[in-house]
Amino acid sequence: MLDRTATKFSHVKPEDTQFVSGGLRDFFLYRDLGIAEATHGKVIAHLVKANMAPETGTGWHRHEADFQIVIMTKGWARFMYEDKETLVQAGDVVHQRPGIRHYLFDYSPDMEYLEIVSPADFKSIDVEPVCEVPAPTPWK
Repeated sequence: MLDRTATKFSHVKPEDTQFVSGGLRDFFLYRDLGIAEATHGKVIAHLVKANMAPETGTGWHRHEADFQIVIMTKGWARFMYEDKETLVQAGDVVHQRPGIRHYLFDYSPDMEYLEIVSPADFKSIDVEPVCEVPAPTPWK
């Protein structure tokens, strides 16, 4: 049976936390949703939004994580998942299986997504390129 005392109740309103820099990528802003604290590091949930135009993207990498989903809430982003280009648009949900090699290389100025990952302190590991990556779309 699930031990309901191992985690805390959490209710974060938009005014409770701000989008800040200093996350995994300099060209994104991150808004903490309080889940890492509430779950004692078992899960992290944060909103991620575009902060600067895509120039080089994330580079090829994989995550050391047990679970990861991305829910696109605004705009769009283009990823390479292994050797397949994937357009993720507002309303789309992507489950990134553990260890999948990927590269986020393009996104709209209004891009925003919810990312949920377990564990909260997951690692991002650079990997050798899988294939060529298309150029990003310049912002106007």
